[in-house]
Amino acid sequence: VQLVESGGGLVRPGGSLRLSCAASGFTFSSYAMSWYRQAPGSERELVASISSAGGSTNYANSVKGRFTISRDNTKNTVYLQMNSLKPEDAAVYYCYTCIGRVNDWGKGTLVTVSS
Repeated sequence: VQLVESGGGLVRPGGSLRLSCAASGFTFSSYAMSWYRQAPGSERELVASISSAGGSTNYANSVKGRFTISRDNTKNTVYLQMNSLKPEDAAVYYCYTCIGRVNDWGKGTLVTVSS
């Protein structure tokens, strides 16, 4: 299993970023996918999840209405569109899935929100 995140960077408050996670090594369309984030000194937290077919999504209260998770099963990729970014959204964002009770994580992509 390989999960490779991209799309992080520096953005000003109120700006937008789209993160991508390219998956390989498993049948992508069969598994739910999630985005987590971890800020310095904080625990890793769930940001958003999406079902295997993409028909069901869940969001942390802190990002509802601003972030959108989506997936393209033809490209084995899951996305996180982040709008109206706030300084408190700054963190390393990780792609996650669980296959056969094994937690699989990407290496993360850094999002910095600063003016």
